[in-house]
Amino acid sequence: MMAGMSDKEQGTATRPDGAAAALAGAAAKSAAVTASGTAAGGTAAGGTTAAILGGGSAARLGLMIGDVRLLVDLAEAGEIVPMPSPALILDVPLTRDWFLGVTNLRGSLFTVIDLRRFTGEGATEISKETRLLSFAPSMSFNATIVVSRMLGLRNTATMSELVDDPRSGARVPWLGRRFIDADGHAWQELRLARLVTHPEFLMVGR
Repeated sequence: MMAGMSDKEQGTATRPDGAAAALAGAAAKSAAVTASGTAAGGTAAGGTTAAILGGGSAARLGLMIGDVRLLVDLAEAGEIVPMPSPALILDVPLTRDWFLGVTNLRGSLFTVIDLRRFTGEGATEISKETRLLSFAPSMSFNATIVVSRMLGLRNTATMSELVDDPRSGARVPWLGRRFIDADGHAWQELRLARLVTHPEFLMVGR
C-alpha cells in the first residue's frame, strides 16, 4: 500500500494485503462522508495564485510543521483545507503511525500523512490553526500532509540563501535549499515532488 491514492485505487482496492483490504472498507464508509464536511473553507494554494505571480516567480507557500518553517513550490501545492475532525479520518489498520488514515475531500479519497511523525520528530500537535495541504493534481498523488500553521506567500528573492557544509553529512532528499529571512527566521524548501518518490514515504504498511 502506498502513501497516496491513484484514481484507480479509489474505485477498487483489490490488493491482497490486509491494509489494502481495510482501505477498501474505508472507501465504502467514506462514501457517506460529504465533501463539504471535510473541505469547508478550502482554498487553492496554486492555480490562480501561481498564474498571478508568474511561473518563474520566487514566491513560495510558507508553512510550519511543528516549529520548522518550510517553503513549498506553488506548482507542487494543491488545496489547503481545515483539519478534519477525527471522526472524518478513517483509520486503516496495519499501517505506520504517521499514516493517519483516509479522508474525503470534495468527493475524492485522500490519505492523511503526519510528516513530522514520519521524520521521527513526534506527532504534530492539532490546533485550530492546523490545516491539510494536498499535493498538486498534476502529481496524480491523492495525499495530504498535516500542517501546523499556514504562513502565506513568501519570496525567496528577499531572503539570504545558506550554503551547506559538504562535511555535514547526507541531506534529506526531499528537502531543498535553506534560507534566512530579514527577521532571522530559518526556512527550508519542502519538495513534494521528491517526497512522493521516496521509498519510505511510499510504503505505509507495517
